[in-house]
Amino acid sequence: MEAARLIDTWHLGLDRVIGVWERDGILVDPGPSSTIDRVLAELPGGRPRALLLTHIHLDHAGATGALVERFPDLPVYVHEAGAPHLADPTRLLRSAARLYGERMDELWGPVLAVPERNLIALSGGEVAEGLEVLATPGHASHHVVYVDSAAGDAYVGDVGGVRIPPGDTVWLPTPPPDIDLELWRASIELVAEREPERLLLTHYGSVDEPRRHLAATLAELERLAASSREAERESFLAELEGRIGAEPAELAERTRSAMPPEQVWMGLERYWRTH
Repeated sequence: MEAARLIDTWHLGLDRVIGVWERDGILVDPGPSSTIDRVLAELPGGRPRALLLTHIHLDHAGATGALVERFPDLPVYVHEAGAPHLADPTRLLRSAARLYGERMDELWGPVLAVPERNLIALSGGEVAEGLEVLATPGHASHHVVYVDSAAGDAYVGDVGGVRIPPGDTVWLPTPPPDIDLELWRASIELVAEREPERLLLTHYGSVDEPRRHLAATLAELERLAASSREAERESFLAELEGRIGAEPAELAERTRSAMPPEQVWMGLERYWRTH
């Protein structure tokens, strides 16, 4: 069995922002459809064997419908709560449009519906293409992590946050609408309990010290929880922008692209307002 490898989508011309993990022809999170041709060019035979989605946000799963249109027999694994929004992406696109406005097409390309016959719904506890499925809500209610016990890998989507190499600072993307900090804590702990040897991040790359990284992820979660609970938008964003701006310029640019600060505030503000 081949080891997992990372395909850089070069989203918006930037490397190290959105990565697609490939394992034996299976894609874990195919990325947006705006970068689909670059990803397919890296695949044996130019086509994937299956798609495993950690969640349905467009930077992770926007290409799903376009890929199924090209390859009508392509199986798509996704959490049961996300599956209906792939079959009918109307609400997903409406929600995304509130965040991205006129940049929707530039950022993500076309988002097509996925026929229900291609969807394999997950709830956690299954084995999908040889990988254990963990239900890991917090970043999104429909988030899952895939664990490859034989290889020691955990495909963690956004549960493990954002870390742009060669830096090692961990950031947490918290876009609306369904951030849940309490559930996110439990999901990080669940991944840690599996004791993976590597964490495979979408944003970006592999982490060879999972314990240290997950501890930093928990610490960042607690920092964001504390700094956002009583904060005003302007003060919160000034503090976050100051921290990002303290990074080397190339890392700061990619961090903002992978995790827009305004969305960090919007998701946390909604969390506190609804909790």
